[in-house]
Amino acid sequence: MKISPWLLAFLFCTPIAAQQSPNILVIFSDDHTNQTIGAFGSKLVPTPNLDRLANEGIRFTNCFVTNSICAPSRAVLLTGKYSHLNGIIDNGAERWFDGGQQQVQKLLQQAGYQTAWIGKWHLQSLPQGFSYWKILPGQGQYYNPHFINMQNDTLQETGYVTDLITNHSTQWLEGRDKSKPFFMVVGEKATHRPWLPDVKDLGVYDDIDFPMPENFYDNYENRRAAAEQDMTIDKTMTLMSDLKVNINYNDFQYKRFTPEQYKIFKPYYDKITAEYTAIKDNAAALLRWKYQRYMKDYLMTARSMDRNIGDIMQYLQRNNLMDNTIIIYASDQGFYMGEHGWFDKRFMYEESLRTPFIMRMPGNTMQGHTIDNMVLNLDFAPTILAAAGIAVPQDMQGNAVQALFNPKSSFPWRKAMFYHYYEYPEPHRAAPHIGIRTDRYKLIRFYGPFDAWELYDLQQDKTEMHNLINDNKYKSVIVELKKELKTLASQYADAKATEILAAE
Repeated sequence: MKISPWLLAFLFCTPIAAQQSPNILVIFSDDHTNQTIGAFGSKLVPTPNLDRLANEGIRFTNCFVTNSICAPSRAVLLTGKYSHLNGIIDNGAERWFDGGQQQVQKLLQQAGYQTAWIGKWHLQSLPQGFSYWKILPGQGQYYNPHFINMQNDTLQETGYVTDLITNHSTQWLEGRDKSKPFFMVVGEKATHRPWLPDVKDLGVYDDIDFPMPENFYDNYENRRAAAEQDMTIDKTMTLMSDLKVNINYNDFQYKRFTPEQYKIFKPYYDKITAEYTAIKDNAAALLRWKYQRYMKDYLMTARSMDRNIGDIMQYLQRNNLMDNTIIIYASDQGFYMGEHGWFDKRFMYEESLRTPFIMRMPGNTMQGHTIDNMVLNLDFAPTILAAAGIAVPQDMQGNAVQALFNPKSSFPWRKAMFYHYYEYPEPHRAAPHIGIRTDRYKLIRFYGPFDAWELYDLQQDKTEMHNLINDNKYKSVIVELKKELKTLASQYADAKATEILAAE
């Protein structure tokens, strides 16, 4: 295989000349999960543009997050540090991101990069270290959203949010200083709750009956945290907001509709309300219907994002940028698509722990490759810096994934990962927990409202239905995992986790 100069720079982490520095584009989605992407094995619906990106690049099959929740994952992307060090442990409205701390875009800017963040930001404080930014306030809205500009003006725009984010991204690319490399993050709102699809996508999956996960009717036996959560499709999903039954069009997210959008949107969801009315007294049929509606709205919302990713790639192609631009696709975390009867994220179970990660190299280097090593969102910032030929600061806690590109590398890549989730009790009553995952086992320690341990043998129990913590056959495994968990908590300077584990 011919090795490009970009890959040589990656493999040996040597700086490359300024005129050779690759552009770096990160498309960072929200709650978009592997189970819905063809390149990661999904058969649900087509995802042609993400699949193309994966086919032309590297697919990381075991990428995980360190804290499965929106704002903390963005802080990890920017800092390369765990939540307890970057200051964002949860989505609390009072918790503002310290923009003065070291961040990946600041280091790139110092090296001559133009930097931009466009779209969902969700870090309370305004961005720092970017040549340009235009962000959604908070979670943002799907239809005719407001954007905050660099003058700190909040202005409403007309259109669907995913289209608008793409338009602003390509406009910035068009007007940038083309003598300098760029680093841009496209922050997608999709596929965050409440999953309002673009009007052009309404009904495209109505004829599909999506298969329910095998553990949809989980009874949570011997798993107290799973039993006490509040994130089920059955009981937690709201009829009006989540499932769009009897919509109140005076609600803030619908009042913003244009007459043209309303004319298409309302008849479609009037039909959905009629479906609900016809089955609402049949509990079993109603639960199945709720699941189908959730899947359809989520996947229709994802369809627009896939289409817009294709539009961004077409822009790069038209402007001869594909061969000198690294494209990274990732999400802030995974999401439950009915597994355990759930939606949302938070838990250290596989569906929310695992996140998509695709990296397309300049010149299609390593086209179609897969990497199965355990990668973390903690590695995103070091990877971006290494791609630009910039030394990774020692206080960043992740590793550049370029070390995995050379099969002869002796770099001691991780064999286990450390996880820490904090937010409780609202909005979903997922108990705080810490944990360790290896290639075979997962050990979780819940704390806060109650103390409990869980152990899963992922080789024997891929859907994590059987807590083995009291199984004597795994006694030695548990001892070893607890020891390693303590080591990781200390290694990553997590004082809270270290304190909890010290009492064991």
